[in-house]
Amino acid sequence: MAELKAFVCGHPIAHSRSPLIHSHWLKSYGIDGSYTAIDVAPTDFAVFLSGLAAAGLRGGNVTIPHKEAAFAAVQRRDEAAEQIGAVNTLWFEDGVLWGGNTDAYGFAANLDHFAPGWAKGDVAVVLGAGGASRAIIHALKQRGFKDIRIVNRTVARAEQLANQFGAGITAHPQAATPELLGDASLLVNTTALGMHGNEGLPADPANLPGHAIVTDIVYVPLETPLLTAAKARGLKTVDGLGMLLHQAVPGFERWFGKRPEVTAELRNLIVADMDRKK
Repeated sequence: MAELKAFVCGHPIAHSRSPLIHSHWLKSYGIDGSYTAIDVAPTDFAVFLSGLAAAGLRGGNVTIPHKEAAFAAVQRRDEAAEQIGAVNTLWFEDGVLWGGNTDAYGFAANLDHFAPGWAKGDVAVVLGAGGASRAIIHALKQRGFKDIRIVNRTVARAEQLANQFGAGITAHPQAATPELLGDASLLVNTTALGMHGNEGLPADPANLPGHAIVTDIVYVPLETPLLTAAKARGLKTVDGLGMLLHQAVPGFERWFGKRPEVTAELRNLIVADMDRKK
């Protein structure tokens, strides 16, 4: 049987940890397969997609800046991709190129793992209105949140998302954040504030009730200023690394025929890689 081949493409792509994740699973499950990073410039993306089958590729992941282009190019899309408006996973089914989005799944699975019962609340505050926040809002709606408050520096962008997702989603300026947090059960940061080189606190957890959960999709550093402040307040926190690990699960299953597990061993492998590259 021929080697099973998958990929991740982006521009640039050298920073991607996806090959480390999938190679770990391939080795762990004894699968004859490969998963490689391919740098594809935006001008070459359409040609790259058209040549997937001929190159013997069963599918792959798509990252910045190709997620919207992949959404437009695929022949079929899953429900998550339709709702989020972006594709991060490609696969062939009956000769047809499908596009899916696993970011919402990864976000929810990470919270399921580290904060069981997180979806019992009704009120969530989402900081940021970029592409990542679309996936988060989709996940929150799926899990039954009835009141989702989007906070963004540019309120018009938050309003676009609120209009797209409909009932129960509202848009707010940053100045309103302290008041919005007062009865929230979940605070999610999707902004770049807190990343290395962009240190800062996107919201003050002191304004949250004591039962609230705080999560940050940033995972470099693993503990952002927001999570540090939330821990000091005595709140439950969940870092963003698990979202990266869990979003990889559905794609691996489609390409290699085995549903992999996100284990402590895998997490430690990625953390060690992050520490090496500090």
